[in-house]
Order: sequence, then structure tokens, then C-alpha cells
Amino acid sequence: MHTIPNDGWVAVCRLDDIPPLGSRRIQRPALPNAAPVALFRTSDDEVHALLDRCPHQGGPLSQGLVFGKAVACPLHNWTIELRTGCAREPDEGRTPRFEVRLVEGQVLLLASELASLGAEAVAPSACGRRC
Repeated sequence: MHTIPNDGWVAVCRLDDIPPLGSRRIQRPALPNAAPVALFRTSDDEVHALLDRCPHQGGPLSQGLVFGKAVACPLHNWTIELRTGCAREPDEGRTPRFEVRLVEGQVLLLASELASLGAEAVAPSACGRRC
């Protein structure tokens, strides 16, 4: 049995905790007032992590439909690319993405990103530019 490296990465759940073509929402204890992180699993077991907030009107992406390498926001069906956090055309905007590692079935995120990314985002808004 290998141990999880202690180089700034934090185990947040197991891969099996995220259904294929599904998501899991995780809270950030260090930032109780910040938006949670949404973890997404593709059909080929890739895991992506985005701020759980659509860039359009703040819809919870973790409640959206995962298909291919994207998620559709449950509010207005904006399609967000899982690899980049960018909205697909014709929509514009981006939600922050988090680096992800898979180690022995554990999903790891960087502690520094969990403590900072999206912390300043108080209101959703489309960025008005293409990604």
C-alpha cells in the first residue's frame, strides 16, 4: 500500500464516490463562505474540478448534466468545458478550474488552490470575452 504524497495535495474523496458521468460537490472548510468545488467524472474516469458556479448566473454546476467532457448548467443550459472551465460558444465566460490528481483511487486537489481559487468571487458574471 502506497501513501498519498504530502506535497500540498489533499485527498478530498475516492474516485468511486463520483458516479461515472456525474459529479460530487465538496465544501472548502478553510473558506466557509466561498463557493464549493464541483468534481466531475467522465465516462473514461477522468476527473475534473471546477468552482461550483456557472459564470452566467451562478447556477450550481454540480447539479448539471455531464456529457462527454462538458457539463450543462441546470439553470440555463450553458455548456462548460470540464478541462478549461470555459463556456462553449456562443456563450462567454469562465469558471475557475482546480488541478486534480488521481492516486490509488483517491482524488487529490491542491490545498493552496482550495484555499484561494474563487474565494474573491462574490457575484457571478460572464467575463465578456472568449476563452
